[in-house]
Amino acid sequence: MSLCSDCVKGVRHEGTPEGKIEFIGDVRCYVGTPSGEYNKEKAVLFFPDVFGIDLINSQDDFARNGFKTIAIDYLNGDPVADDAFSSGNFDFLAWLAKHGNDQTRPNIDKVVAALKEQGVKEFGSTGYCFGARYGFDVAFENITKVTVVSHPSLLEIPEDLEKYKKLSRAPLLINSCTFDIRFPKEAQAQADKIFGGGEQFTETYRREYFEGCSHGFAVKAGKEGAFKAAVLFFKKHL
Repeated sequence: MSLCSDCVKGVRHEGTPEGKIEFIGDVRCYVGTPSGEYNKEKAVLFFPDVFGIDLINSQDDFARNGFKTIAIDYLNGDPVADDAFSSGNFDFLAWLAKHGNDQTRPNIDKVVAALKEQGVKEFGSTGYCFGARYGFDVAFENITKVTVVSHPSLLEIPEDLEKYKKLSRAPLLINSCTFDIRFPKEAQAQADKIFGGGEQFTETYRREYFEGCSHGFAVKAGKEGAFKAAVLFFKKHL
């Protein structure tokens, strides 16, 4: 598929954030709002990785492509510091223990309920690493109409893939890569088998593969391709 310059406005790697912090359902969110006309009955739920909503990735760029985008602080103001893993003394397992489903999921439900009261009728979601877990969870309940996950983690393979296939009606895009112990090639092959009958691309399932990239690429300098794939998937299905 070729892209003209107007099909997808690309992701920026620098610049001033264009969105703003808002409280939706009493939950702190980073909200990217399109500058022109857009469908106010649709919104993208942005589930960030462990670094939270203040590390701006593609929220504004989705908004620039016509989708109001809400990054939800489901980490309750306690994200992992951006330099934590380089410090050598960060206890990630202890952090995870304080950010389980019971602590994090309520904020998502509050935001969804409040957005529905504001008139939003259809949701897409995009989840990154830790956030992909929530993309699957809301899709299980058919809260969302379309799902995008990038280098997903915390998924049980193949159980969560099979559960998604059984319960969800939402088309699914997975952005995968070469070096990813959390979603390795074996898991990628199982996803293709379960969702695509062995195929990587179908009408309602796509697994983009970024050769040579490592886990985390979709929120780093190599995110351009994953972002474009997500925008095209939303334009088609949301």
